[in-house]
Amino acid sequence: MFKTNEYFDGKVKSIAFQTETLPASVGVMAPGDYVFNTGDKEKMVVISGALTIKLAGDTTATRYNAGESFDVEANSSFDVTVGVETAYLCLYG
Repeated sequence: MFKTNEYFDGKVKSIAFQTETLPASVGVMAPGDYVFNTGDKEKMVVISGALTIKLAGDTTATRYNAGESFDVEANSSFDVTVGVETAYLCLYG
């Protein structure tokens, strides 16, 4: 079944679900700056819009546009800058 999540005073919302192989979530982010912590490894796919990501330990940020993806290690964190409303898919594990 679906589970809804809301973060950062409602500026980030997602719906969690189970794919055939991995847990996942699909969501949207409003413009702003956010910091996310990971428990599991994550693969983030930008569906529409763009995310500027700075992974823990990196000195520079990288912009990911619609159709692009990035990986985040387990037990880590990443900074996100969102300039326009953006949709994403996240696969865990």
